[in-house]
Amino acid sequence: MNDAQPRHIRWDDMDYEPVTDQIRRRLVTGDRAMIAQVFIDKGGVVPKHSHDNEQFTYILSGALKLWLGEDGEEEVVVRAGEILHIPSNVPHSAEALEDTLDVDIFCPPRQDWLDGTDTYFHDTED
Repeated sequence: MNDAQPRHIRWDDMDYEPVTDQIRRRLVTGDRAMIAQVFIDKGGVVPKHSHDNEQFTYILSGALKLWLGEDGEEEVVVRAGEILHIPSNVPHSAEALEDTLDVDIFCPPRQDWLDGTDTYFHDTED
């Protein structure tokens, strides 16, 4: 039997975590999955990175241009109402084409987001 208790969470009751000057997020984590609200100002960039976590990105408002693959060979624009599935270990980067609110779902939870080791946001190498 599972001892975990259901939780009711309101995004509006949570503080934003600043990631960069143009990116902020809110996280809710369970044992085996994580959901995040990610706010990216127009022109905000998520540098190229990859992770073992499977990811679903659902755009609520705005638009993101993503580059997928080791050399960013695949480009896709994801707009409000659309979802992008990024399998485990696929390198990707993104730029907000307009002010964007997306919901990211990760399985398993992103440990680097939880413990602050997501340093790719601040790397200056190309």
